Amino acid sequence: MWANDSSLGPCFRPMNITLEERRLIASPWFAASFCFVGLASNLLALRVLAGARQGSSQGRSSFLTFLCGLVLTDFMGLLITGAVVVSQHAILFDWHAVDPSCRLCRFMGVVMVFFGLSPLLLGAAMAAERYLGITRPFSRPAAASQRRAWTIVGLVWAAALALGLLPVLGLGRYTVQYPGSWCFLTLGPEPGDVVFGLLFVLLGSCSVGLSFLLNTISVATLCRVYHGREAAQQRPRDGEVEMMAQLLGIMVVASVCWMPLLVFIAQTVLRSPPSMSPTGQLSRATEKQLLIYLRVATWNQILDPWVYILFRRAVIRRLHPGLSTRSRSLSLQPQLARRPTMA
Repeated sequence: MWANDSSLGPCFRPMNITLEERRLIASPWFAASFCFVGLASNLLALRVLAGARQGSSQGRSSFLTFLCGLVLTDFMGLLITGAVVVSQHAILFDWHAVDPSCRLCRFMGVVMVFFGLSPLLLGAAMAAERYLGITRPFSRPAAASQRRAWTIVGLVWAAALALGLLPVLGLGRYTVQYPGSWCFLTLGPEPGDVVFGLLFVLLGSCSVGLSFLLNTISVATLCRVYHGREAAQQRPRDGEVEMMAQLLGIMVVASVCWMPLLVFIAQTVLRSPPSMSPTGQLSRATEKQLLIYLRVATWNQILDPWVYILFRRAVIRRLHPGLSTRSRSLSLQPQLARRPTMA
């Protein structure tokens, strides 16, 4: 409850906004078009992925499994959050009247955290998979790579869901956010709100940082092999280049879309004096910034599938025709069959 009004539920903060202002900010056509483009993009990526998985190698099959998990996550995130936001923008329902017990708000808060963190965690898992595949090619059993990949995807989803459920269990709060069409974590000075906000920021930032570190090492290894003395006999395969290009694209998109929001959350919950008043009110400037950064972060769900679609091998060959003429018979893995044997 907030100090100024005991009649407000736990998910409602004072928000001075008129119905006319909400109409100007919340365009149902823009929200519906945004969701339609995102859902169509992810469906197209899933169709392309289904064709690519046929006849793929073990290492590539594992990578495509992570990509499939990422695209499914983005698709479901747009579908679930879009259903609530588009409905709210279309009819401008009064959240107090529709959800006085705050169950819908808590559900949307969990969904926002879950579908926000999952792509970042999956990006880090994909970077680790490629790092091991390039630098430690014999450290994993090939036969279990696809099954292990789905297990890791499931663990990532479980970790993101566990964090999202913390406010439901009492650590932090989900509240209705400006302009009254969505719910997210509370940027307040209460200890629970600060801890939960920093946990969200820490997990997201560490995922991006780990992706950057592992991808840098993987690219450096590929470049060293490519330009080494044995480059003529041991070129990286087209598939290695394709997977790294897609992974780097996913990392860049995630960083550009999510880091502004993560930095903003950390700055807001740690600010002194607090950004939120004892009555639960944020300044209009802070509320608008949060809305802008959230919309930027949502673009991640639309751009992810296009990274895969555009950075496929066929497209890379068109941009770099030399790749199609290089030998594909050898890979980064040592060629055991060529080692001399003792007579």
